[in-house]
Amino acid sequence: MDRIVEIEKYSFDETYENSLRPSSFDGYIGQESIKKNLNVFIAAAKKRNECLDHILFSGPAGLGKTTLANIISYEMGANIKTTAAPMIEKSGDLAAILTNLSEGDVLFIDEIHRLSPAIEEVLYPAMEDYRLDIIIGSGPAAQTIKIDLPKFTLIGATTRAGMLSNPLRDRFGMQFRLEFYKDSELATILQKAALKLNKTCEEDAALEIAKRSRSTPRIALRLLKRVRDFADVNDEKNITLKRANEALNSLGVNELGFDAMDLRYLELLTAAKQKPMGLASIAAALSEDENTIEDVIEPYLLANGYIERTAKGRIASHKSFSALKLKYQKNLFEE
Repeated sequence: MDRIVEIEKYSFDETYENSLRPSSFDGYIGQESIKKNLNVFIAAAKKRNECLDHILFSGPAGLGKTTLANIISYEMGANIKTTAAPMIEKSGDLAAILTNLSEGDVLFIDEIHRLSPAIEEVLYPAMEDYRLDIIIGSGPAAQTIKIDLPKFTLIGATTRAGMLSNPLRDRFGMQFRLEFYKDSELATILQKAALKLNKTCEEDAALEIAKRSRSTPRIALRLLKRVRDFADVNDEKNITLKRANEALNSLGVNELGFDAMDLRYLELLTAAKQKPMGLASIAAALSEDENTIEDVIEPYLLANGYIERTAKGRIASHKSFSALKLKYQKNLFEE
């Protein structure tokens, strides 16, 4: 029971951040194709009075996977229970979560690619047959007890879809990949969020923050809060372009959205004179964790063509040299 309380508590830790998130599709900006399809599937499930099929969201961090999970539960009129895969250490932890679900509940598991194979084995019959198979004892005396579960919807989120096992991935009836946002979409999100912070944000200021947000809503909202601090100190009710530039420059976020770590990363690759660098070498040179480099730093740089990932390692593209105002050096491995 203590374990369940701990897991349920997890979903309410970031109440302040959640206050800036939309609670329905009407207020959700971007990901239009995904929203359109989800609206159809939700309407159909409600018409049949059934649970929604299991859903997998993939894509870089900060694009709204958790927000979508909460909106789906709202639109379905269901309760949502949230946890993260690293918190599910033993099969008993997952069994405790599943047996405490009610009919129609939504279970959201973040970082689902980090589930261990043993946990996945428990999850398979739960997803397919809404049944929990528990093995009691060991060896010849082992017995399997089958426990029926209420019908529920599992929503998984991952930044690394390739790390999911095929059997687990195939059990998700709906699979969506979230894309990076346009500056105009982020600007709209920022202007709506500013009102929740008791501010108004001028359009050009919102666009400037959006351009420096790496096409990611989570980063945009974080920067908005810091720009709001600068406005508060100057007793300004309105966030202007001048104040936004002052705040963003002070935070070390340049016109392309690069922070100090991004610049160190690109400087490292450009200094390599187009010799591919492996992930381990980059992590050691930057004194950074490999997972952070793959999940946080690289997705935006890859999506926007600043780096190339080859079988031999990472290479800085022509765009990186231009961004750093360096003379492009031809890739030694180019034909």
